[in-house]
Amino acid sequence: MGRNIEERGHWSSKTEFLLAVAGNVVGMGNVWRFPYLCYKNGGGVFLVPYLVFVVTCGIPLFLLETSMGQYTQQGGITCWQRVCPLAEGIGYAGQLIQLYGMCYMMILAWALFYLAYSFSSSLPWASCDNIWNTHDCNVVGKNLTLNWTQQSNSTSPATEFWEHRVLSVSRGIDDVGSVHWEILLCLTAVWIICYFCIWKGVRSTGKVVYFTATFPYVMLMVLLVRGLTLPGALQGVVFYLYPDPEKLLDPQVWMEAGAQVFFSYSTCVGMLTVLGSYNTYNNNCYRDCFRLCLLNSSTSVIAGFAVFSVLGFMAHEHGKPIEEVAESGPGLAFIAYPQAVAMIPLPQLWAICFFIMVILLCVDTQFTAMEGIITSVTDVFPKVLRGTGRRELFLFAFCLFCFCCQLIMVTEGGVYWFQLIDYYACSGACLLFLSIFQSVSIGWIFGAERLCEVIEDMTGSYPNFIFRLCWKYLTPFGSLVMFIYYLVELQPLTYNRWYIYPGWAYGLGRLFSLSSILMVPGWALYRLWTAKGSLKERWLYLCCPDKNLPLTRKQRTKKQEVTSATELQNII
Repeated sequence: MGRNIEERGHWSSKTEFLLAVAGNVVGMGNVWRFPYLCYKNGGGVFLVPYLVFVVTCGIPLFLLETSMGQYTQQGGITCWQRVCPLAEGIGYAGQLIQLYGMCYMMILAWALFYLAYSFSSSLPWASCDNIWNTHDCNVVGKNLTLNWTQQSNSTSPATEFWEHRVLSVSRGIDDVGSVHWEILLCLTAVWIICYFCIWKGVRSTGKVVYFTATFPYVMLMVLLVRGLTLPGALQGVVFYLYPDPEKLLDPQVWMEAGAQVFFSYSTCVGMLTVLGSYNTYNNNCYRDCFRLCLLNSSTSVIAGFAVFSVLGFMAHEHGKPIEEVAESGPGLAFIAYPQAVAMIPLPQLWAICFFIMVILLCVDTQFTAMEGIITSVTDVFPKVLRGTGRRELFLFAFCLFCFCCQLIMVTEGGVYWFQLIDYYACSGACLLFLSIFQSVSIGWIFGAERLCEVIEDMTGSYPNFIFRLCWKYLTPFGSLVMFIYYLVELQPLTYNRWYIYPGWAYGLGRLFSLSSILMVPGWALYRLWTAKGSLKERWLYLCCPDKNLPLTRKQRTKKQEVTSATELQNII
């Protein structure tokens, strides 16, 4: 007798699903990337291309993936086996990108390290009196502006704490150096935390998100209120939103707006499909889609006020233009913002609030991404991986494998490896490529009209015609244009604008990108090669959805009509 396969299960409540998705899509990209892009690309004007891509790509893909998961009740790989077997490579490519994305656990480790030091009697990144500081370290204030200008080689204590204490940066990617044991302990801790967040599947994930998805908003509101009360805050807010209409003519602005939508909405990697697959069949995913997309974009805008009010304060204290203190990415979270916090009364309190927010924003994104990979692989091998203790063992093996792969990132040369994987393996080009094939597969092969019927059958609401227009035309066309522009304008990766990677590193980075991109056509060719029958028969077979998928209302009606006609003919 065969072993009984455990049921996948469902969310215990609607709230768990909403919080899990919110925790996944609302992350550090909303805090450290969107505000910087907004000020850099025309202030309030940047919202125009951003909203265009939200409407034509973000929301349509969000609904497409969530409804696919809910309809098929499958993860990011097997859902494609059910809907369009020819496009199954999209699922594998998405999981590979998520696997590369596990490197973002390093952000959690760094944030935990900063949080530990935030409890010090004096913040170590606020002064130049530490053993890791160099002679070029200079605490800048209004009274030291002239000194700062004259000493072009001077560095801030926050920069030196980041580079010399946290990273201990080596001379290059070739120079691995020694292991940073404190960061290794922090990395171990965050992997253990993420493991226990999802070790029981949606039963544990659904409970954890009640805290991890809501408390960051409490911290964000606290930081926003405090930031707006600081001197110079208004200057920062104006700089953040001041419109520059000429920027709308710059294609780079549109490119960065589109890339931000793809990153912040977590599309094309199968994560939304997995989270949607734990819904009941009649959940109103159509309404959920609008709620969650509104929450995501609103969080990005509000985070900009919180960030730039504090950066405006720092510029005011330094007597410098705000563009000289504004940063993006890790530079904002680990240099600019900590440096600004060090100038505020009760700096330890605000540092603790900030890094708790960073940790919680990252941790739920990471453990839901882990859940996506585990669920997708488990759905491919249900007989092997579903059962008492089997999931927990597989999850432990996965965490241990990823942890071992990241050991190189806790060395002195680790930041170079982190940046290489982030820039190439998790690049916008990979997501745009998957977006093209995903929208074409659903819009043309499975059928945009059929997906609308599926959504109507599940939710009772027939999607607006704009969704069909996007799935068939606007989303693939917009993604294709951005993909081509991305390849044309792609610049070689550098670190801190001065370190140029060796040739072998660039080659490895391109292999990272191609490993997911080639998965789509490669898997399609493999399925065509191994299928039976003529080429036309193979093509038709691989483009047909699984016959065991639930029938929509129209399909059930049509089937009943055919059955009735057949029975009548037999009677006659």
